[in-house]
Amino acid sequence: MEFDPFLLSRIQFAANISFHILFPTITIALGWVLVFFKWRYARTGDATWMDAYFFWVKIFALSFALGVVSGITMSFQFGTNWPGFMETVGNIAGPLLAYEVLTAFFLEAVFLGIMLFGFRRVSNRVHTAATVLVAFGTTMSAFWILVLNSWMHTPAGHEVRDGIVHAVDWWAIIFNPSMPYRLAHMLIASGLTVAFLIAGVSAFRLLMGDRGEPVRKMLRTGVVMGAALIPVQILVGDLHGLNTLEHQPAKVAAMEGNWETRGNVPLILFAIPDEEARTNHFELGIPGGASLILKHSFDGVVPGLNDFVAEDGTVLHPPVAPVFWGFRVMVGTGMAMLVLSWTAAWFLWKRRAHFAEPLPKPLLYMLVPMAFSGWVATLAGWYVTEIGRQPWLVTGVLTTKDALGPVAGGMVASTLFVYLAAYVLLLAAYCGVIIRLAVKGAKGDGGGAAPRPAATPAFIAAE
Repeated sequence: MEFDPFLLSRIQFAANISFHILFPTITIALGWVLVFFKWRYARTGDATWMDAYFFWVKIFALSFALGVVSGITMSFQFGTNWPGFMETVGNIAGPLLAYEVLTAFFLEAVFLGIMLFGFRRVSNRVHTAATVLVAFGTTMSAFWILVLNSWMHTPAGHEVRDGIVHAVDWWAIIFNPSMPYRLAHMLIASGLTVAFLIAGVSAFRLLMGDRGEPVRKMLRTGVVMGAALIPVQILVGDLHGLNTLEHQPAKVAAMEGNWETRGNVPLILFAIPDEEARTNHFELGIPGGASLILKHSFDGVVPGLNDFVAEDGTVLHPPVAPVFWGFRVMVGTGMAMLVLSWTAAWFLWKRRAHFAEPLPKPLLYMLVPMAFSGWVATLAGWYVTEIGRQPWLVTGVLTTKDALGPVAGGMVASTLFVYLAAYVLLLAAYCGVIIRLAVKGAKGDGGGAAPRPAATPAFIAAE
């Protein structure tokens, strides 16, 4: 049996990055939520905020550990499977990855220990500062990674000499055309992921009978955070889409399932794209919707996929089906987030004074399965972004196939199997730990949190 090393290497890298991205998506925003909990505790002296802090700092630590481990595994593949990447663009990618280590990872590694174990060993201000620096480190890590990823989509500030990319303008490289939109989109996605994780876990604890004030505070934090961020994400997503239309029109054509360049393009709600026949089957759409969104006019001309086929028949656009469906999963999940978070926020406001239960039980039951909805939307959006770049690894500079190294298909297949088995077990263990912490918290022991601090005015004044 023959194995295609190119296809298997792509699947392997996709599996690794899919597993890896789950955890930074949590830690980026969760670090700042922990800062918020510490700030509320310092302002009010209310120890329930520290109960919330100690519960979620455990999940932060677990997410951080899995993110680091999976990131190391992923980085090895640049050398084992894709040596052409660093050989061609290493002058750009190498320094950007080094900047991440110097400005982000060191901050996280140095201050994480104080954040996790130093509450009773250092002053409150030092512990708060450590939490802020860890949160800042996670954000800086996201910044540098997204700088590199954005440059791969919209490369700028470089020149190619003898097939090797050299930097000529680092400002243009860092602030390449898609970076601000991609960075904002990802940071808000992280915020939404954490918001619904907090709301979902808190709803689970409430359904198990936990009526304590910490879980109510956590629920309010998650719901309000989600309700505030989702409309911002819709706006940023629209701006990001317009930027993608300008720089990567083939990706937008695949997202919309549009085959011919024309005006009055419908916003397709459902269809089955057929690349062989170059058409859609069972298409259901809103007339002129795509033109209105992308061109702000019903008659706006939207590029079609047939424009990206060479004269010899070579297809120069990405695979249509995964991009088309990935986009709809992402948008559909976002719409569910909008409806649920706004409904929950309305009930929280209405029930703020006269009801023992913060939310009706049906809403709590709906929030529980939405706890990991941020992961669904993030993965779907990531597939749209990365598959939508094909056949390029670095747009206009390096194709994915040209970056592949001389690897044996059988070896890639065997390691892929090991990776997938390990990831399934680790993901099951991760979700199991969160459920266990939630169950323990609902039973009243703080979910394994550190003992409640003595939140006295003297403690705060001593700082």
